[in-house]
Amino acid sequence: MDALLNAVIYATSFLGMLTILVFVHEWGHYIVARMNGVRVEVFSIGFGPEIWGRNDKNGTRWKVSAVPLGGYVKFFGDASAASTPDSDLDKMSDKEKKESFHFKKLYQRAAIVFAGPLANFIFAILILATLFYLYGQTERAAIVSNLVEGKPAAEAGLQIGDKIIAVDGDEIYSFQDLVLQVLYSAGEGLDITVLRNGQEVTVTVVPQEEIITREGEVQLDPNGKPLKAYQIGVQNSEERIFIEHTVGSAVWAGVLHTGTIVKQSLRGIRQMIVGTRSVKELSGPVGISQVTAEAARRGIHYWIQVMALISISLGMINLFPIPLLDGGHLLYYGFEAALGRKLSERTQEFGFRIGLVLVLGLMMVATFNDILKFNW
Repeated sequence: MDALLNAVIYATSFLGMLTILVFVHEWGHYIVARMNGVRVEVFSIGFGPEIWGRNDKNGTRWKVSAVPLGGYVKFFGDASAASTPDSDLDKMSDKEKKESFHFKKLYQRAAIVFAGPLANFIFAILILATLFYLYGQTERAAIVSNLVEGKPAAEAGLQIGDKIIAVDGDEIYSFQDLVLQVLYSAGEGLDITVLRNGQEVTVTVVPQEEIITREGEVQLDPNGKPLKAYQIGVQNSEERIFIEHTVGSAVWAGVLHTGTIVKQSLRGIRQMIVGTRSVKELSGPVGISQVTAEAARRGIHYWIQVMALISISLGMINLFPIPLLDGGHLLYYGFEAALGRKLSERTQEFGFRIGLVLVLGLMMVATFNDILKFNW
């Protein structure tokens, strides 16, 4: 019975969140396409056979499809959900060409494609801004109150009373900012700048991966394995900072927080590429469903925070220059701008096939990682 209940929680929390995020992403494409005079034939949540649908006054078919793992908008002139051009484009009348995505100017097509990921970023910023405005921010001051002997921070020369103001040139506003920098370091050296007796001092600290303990007990991850993280051996001040936000400052805080997440995520990807971080950390649908289910158990507030994080990830991943993703289309448009003409259909099709292999390969690796980590 518990297993069935867990399965229901996993499915509903994950699919509910995915549906919202897919709608936001596709709505970005849709609204900018409509602003540029493109006729949108289909707006689908999910793939495959239609479960429910209706036509609006503009002729768009809004529908929910059987496979709820994504979605798409199909523009007039598209041959498929991947926005490949229809073979009959050259037979269109002048009126039809004005409504077709493929006959729009380069900047218009680029704007329509970019609008999907942008909508995910804006959605995340609005979520974070709303939370910051309603609840404010309670942060721990980034002041060193204690150093663990023999650990990287003490060995590098940090001192009790130091106020940490920057890491690798990025400003530090709270102790949590420092924690994130250390966690994402993957053992790479960090240039930590502190304010000491009115003077700025910079030292290089190399984080070490350690098993997390609390009051002498080893902390476990959701699968019952010892929890590991990079640490430098610094304990923070007990001083708390409460930041009460206006609407404007809350939005700006949301923008900064989103930028930090993007930067740290890209850093993690770079570390995987060069080999300083393991690809085993990649997660797919199973792992994400576990995170969303855990957030749902803790309450709607946590579930919404996780939705903001995944929305940022969705927007960022879609901008990767891989054919089949939005970033791949933008890459083609970059070549078009440089060459003064579109790439041949054969070249684009070849690129889409490579993109499909890459995307499926990443999904297989991520899912395999989830299977190994998941507490079956």
